[in-house]
Amino acid sequence: MNQKPIIETHNLTKTYDNQIAVDDLTFSIEEGEIFGFLGPNGSGKTTTLLMLLGLTEPTKGWARVSGFDPTKEAIKVKKIVGYIPESIGFYDDMDAIENLLFIARLNNIPDSVSTPKIEEALESVGIKDEAEKKVGAYSRGMRQRLGMAEIHLKEPRIAFLDEPTLGLDPEGTIRIIDYIQSLSRDKNITILLSSHDLKQVQKISDRIGIMINGRMIAVGPIEELAKEKLGVDDKEISLDDVYMKFFQEGSL
Repeated sequence: MNQKPIIETHNLTKTYDNQIAVDDLTFSIEEGEIFGFLGPNGSGKTTTLLMLLGLTEPTKGWARVSGFDPTKEAIKVKKIVGYIPESIGFYDDMDAIENLLFIARLNNIPDSVSTPKIEEALESVGIKDEAEKKVGAYSRGMRQRLGMAEIHLKEPRIAFLDEPTLGLDPEGTIRIIDYIQSLSRDKNITILLSSHDLKQVQKISDRIGIMINGRMIAVGPIEELAKEKLGVDDKEISLDDVYMKFFQEGSL
């Protein structure tokens, strides 16, 4: 993509007591890129995200997010980053519009600006008809859609999306994946996408990174990793095959 890195880490390490959660992590993500962040549960992905957000400090090494040090400049990082965790939280006694309006005010977005953007956001993620329903009655998939509406509203430079299609039906998954692509293509938002849905990750990612046991064991376009690990030069290669080969070797 030949863009400047907007996320960088160097020897980033996090230990809890004697347990290494993230081990000597060095990688970068370019501005406007969709980066698929893969690995089994417990591989260190969430801990990495927390360090990039400034929510936990590294034991050693460093990270930069749009030039900011998350450890020392966490507030500046939060202003330019949108984050959808796997279990996203909203105020259950408020409806979707009220939740988004509250978030807009927290981000100093005037009501005159946020009101039309909220309507547009809810339409974009497919929950406009449910906008006045209390969020406490939402399914998990609807909460994920509301999280994507929050990203639309805030328009961050970077979005960290942890399992954004979890709980969605096939139609909803396709809609959200297409929407994530549009954020990168139309708004130049950098996307770090963590998901176990490898088919969807393959569909939209410019590059992927695979973490096993706290270490990044592979980074690159899927086609290049397939050629490196499987010896094939085929654009139709399945990411499942590539991932499993790295996983089997990395777990030894």
